[in-house]
Amino acid sequence: MSAPDDSPVTDALTLPALLAARIARTPDREAYRAFDPTTRRWQSLSWAEAGTRVARWRDALAAMDLPEAGRVAILQPNGLNAMCIDQAAMALGRVPVPLHAIDNPGSIGYILADSAASLLVLETRRQWEAILHTGAILPALRAVVVTGDPTASPEDLSRLPSAHVPVLGLADWLAAGVPAGDHPGPGPEDLATIVYTSGTTGRPKGVKLSHRNVVANLMAVLQCVAPTPRDLFLSFLPLSHTFERTVGYYLPIASGSCVAYARSVAELPQDMLTQRPTVLVSVPRIYERVYARLQEVLSASPLKAWLMDWTVAVGWRRFRARHELPPDADGAPRLWDALVWPFLSLLVARPVLARFGGRIRVAVSGGAALPAAVARTFLGLGLPIVQGYGMTETAPIVSANTLDSNDPMSVGRPLPGVMVRIGENRELQVKGPSVMQGYWHRDEDTAKVLTPDGWLGTGDQAEILDGRIYIRGRIKDIIVTSTGEKIPPVDLEQSLCEDPLIAQVCVVGENKPFIGALVVLHEEEWRRLAFSLGLDWQDPASLRSAVAHEAVLKRLAQRAASFPRYAVPRAVVLSLEPWTIENTMLTPTLKLKRPNLMARFENELRTMYAPR
Repeated sequence: MSAPDDSPVTDALTLPALLAARIARTPDREAYRAFDPTTRRWQSLSWAEAGTRVARWRDALAAMDLPEAGRVAILQPNGLNAMCIDQAAMALGRVPVPLHAIDNPGSIGYILADSAASLLVLETRRQWEAILHTGAILPALRAVVVTGDPTASPEDLSRLPSAHVPVLGLADWLAAGVPAGDHPGPGPEDLATIVYTSGTTGRPKGVKLSHRNVVANLMAVLQCVAPTPRDLFLSFLPLSHTFERTVGYYLPIASGSCVAYARSVAELPQDMLTQRPTVLVSVPRIYERVYARLQEVLSASPLKAWLMDWTVAVGWRRFRARHELPPDADGAPRLWDALVWPFLSLLVARPVLARFGGRIRVAVSGGAALPAAVARTFLGLGLPIVQGYGMTETAPIVSANTLDSNDPMSVGRPLPGVMVRIGENRELQVKGPSVMQGYWHRDEDTAKVLTPDGWLGTGDQAEILDGRIYIRGRIKDIIVTSTGEKIPPVDLEQSLCEDPLIAQVCVVGENKPFIGALVVLHEEEWRRLAFSLGLDWQDPASLRSAVAHEAVLKRLAQRAASFPRYAVPRAVVLSLEPWTIENTMLTPTLKLKRPNLMARFENELRTMYAPR
């Protein structure tokens, strides 16, 4: 038996060809690891076994005779089922449409209709029932496959209120498969996926990414991160996000690395300890959570806090010197830093890094900016975090720092093959093989961001210094949370104000873990609501009561039903004082002065987003 070829796959032109090449090179190496809730153990799958499983899904899909380039909607949590249907669809030239596993039914129904999906693969019967109850009209949908609910019988599934759409259990669907035979598969310019992203219209837009787009980005990322077959990725970001699809899913196929699917975000800390990943692909929120826990522990011990501050300061100076960054407030490296670091590393840094499994070789942070204090802390402790910049429309990575050249205040240098320039109003513009084909059935929206010669307007303001990109602001009015979700505030606010209780509203959440809302209530409507809740409407304390907040949030959720779940406000600040031009909260054209509102409610916002 010949030795496995450990070199990365760099000559594939499509994603199915990438998987086939990987299986051929290292068939017996571990490809995937998933937790089996029945046995309560982690199960491994080799690349050859993964290929066999994908082939079974491909045969089942082929038996359905879907339209050429038909869309296959995937509503699955991260795991082997999501991987199998994605690969099976692409192998037959179909187009996967990944959906967020916890998105709200109204948003999912809209995407199913807009993409004209022929097949929907979801996890539970309840998900399908919820979609139907939104009244979504889905004439293109031919079938629904339910991968969960193992106890459901065909009779149970047939009783679902599915209108004209047959609902199939996974076992029956797979059993009905027929050998697909040789299929030419997609070409480089064929669609690899349509990924929906929120835009300024308030409705998600489908970003069309070809195999050429994704593979080009993947090969460029491969040169920056350079994982190996000995690396272990821990996958927990939604596969509906292009960041996870490219860096956490396709990149390990190219490199031959193993992917362990985390059980859930709630169980992520334990999964890090048991699986001990070497590569972590994350959004800032994960690092923020660990940072918040550290601060909570340190607040109870002045000695521990002092030791942590000392360790971070020494480590941060060493980090900046190693990457040839100028000294900052911590000063230049000191003679004794090298002497005390082994002691501080053993006593302070290593126990913190152990929370991530203790083996992290590279931690990729994307989707939103990592707060400076968080970056300083973890880089100072020795966690090798590299930040980058990208967007769904660029498949998605535009630029990235590397382990050898890391400036956490920047988003790094452009990837190989990616061109950038600064346009009007300091807008960062991007051109290259990874730039999308356009928006699905939205030529007008495509023309707004993509020039005829291929330059994409990012909507972000930036500077380019010594080849590095520094993001300085945003042109388009979009909130980006710390989990990387994008929400158009104006459209969301307009929907929330349709409730007669809401006089004015300003949604917040830039670089925060969730969306909140500053709300001015209509006095008369508040009087009625307060009476129904047993509150004194004239008492200012009533506006701060938990029961009032719960009631208002419930009404806001109803008005935000057509938006993705992550856009629904989870916390509120209530007031009866109107925002006016006179008190500087509104512009002369009656638009919200967001910076003024942020300053006015600074204390309330600090409380809203305080670590819990």
